[in-house]
Amino acid sequence: MIKRRQLLEGMAAGAAVALAGGKARAGAPPPGTFTASDVHVQDYPTVQAIQWIGEQLAKETGGRLSMRVYHSGQIGRENDTIDLTRYGALDFTRVNFAALTNIFPVSGVLTLPYVFDDVGHMRRALDGAVGKDLLAALSQRGLVAACFYDSGARCIYNGRRPVHEPGDLRGMKIRVPLSDIFMSMAQAMGANPTPLSFGEVFTALQTHLIDGAENNWPSLDSTRQFEVARHWAETHHSMSPELLFISERSLRALAPADRDLVLDLATRSVAVMRDLWDRDEAAARAHCIANGVQVTEVDKDAFRRATEPVLKTYLADPDRNRFYRRIRQEA
Repeated sequence: MIKRRQLLEGMAAGAAVALAGGKARAGAPPPGTFTASDVHVQDYPTVQAIQWIGEQLAKETGGRLSMRVYHSGQIGRENDTIDLTRYGALDFTRVNFAALTNIFPVSGVLTLPYVFDDVGHMRRALDGAVGKDLLAALSQRGLVAACFYDSGARCIYNGRRPVHEPGDLRGMKIRVPLSDIFMSMAQAMGANPTPLSFGEVFTALQTHLIDGAENNWPSLDSTRQFEVARHWAETHHSMSPELLFISERSLRALAPADRDLVLDLATRSVAVMRDLWDRDEAAARAHCIANGVQVTEVDKDAFRRATEPVLKTYLADPDRNRFYRRIRQEA
């Protein structure tokens, strides 16, 4: 029987060949050029933050180090890019925590329903000791967890009808990320969870393979999903952040001063990303509403009550439970 590690190495090798082919078509990066991946479009805040890291690297090293960013899922899905980064075929990858919960169980604490009260609570927790400890816990298996990026409040949107309470979701097929926690959450709220990769959502909505999805305003706007899903419910059920991973192999290959510079720039990029996020989130909301999206206020307490069994199930894990209690203390 092929061992799991051998299988993963084979998958990563195959993905590396595909990545190399993509690089060849785009022109192979010169020596000293890092490669980074993000499934979002070029002007999305996370992509721009990674590009900022590359620009600062070039500036502070006189062009000796730089970055090439492959946006819009050019390299593959987030699970694919995680493996590529683990094995050093890719240097940086930005992923949502939904892609991590089955790989790093403790990461699921950040995707749990209503773990954060609001943006201020989330930023306090992630900027403090609990955030630093979570980054350390996720820095393993060939990956270095460099920093958290904002991902806004996830809400439910659909193309069928307004949603005011969990009962309104009954019978609806709602797209969720490929994550057990997100599937459990959607089911607890009354929906039929349908896991799909991010790039498949627009077509699935357009062809009625799904009735709706759950995500943030910039995702709805940048992918033009608002054209096929015009009912937005302000559930704010999750504020799961994003994570920037750096390949441990790539960092080890650097001189100590360069390694410190890369990690410092990643930390500094958080403020850049948040400024971009706050601006773009407001603009995306306004643009979607101007194009016909109808916003519905919901009975948020009813959604909290509906998702309490999800908390009970996933907080049985002692590590998740410990981090959850620390996060709630920051409220």
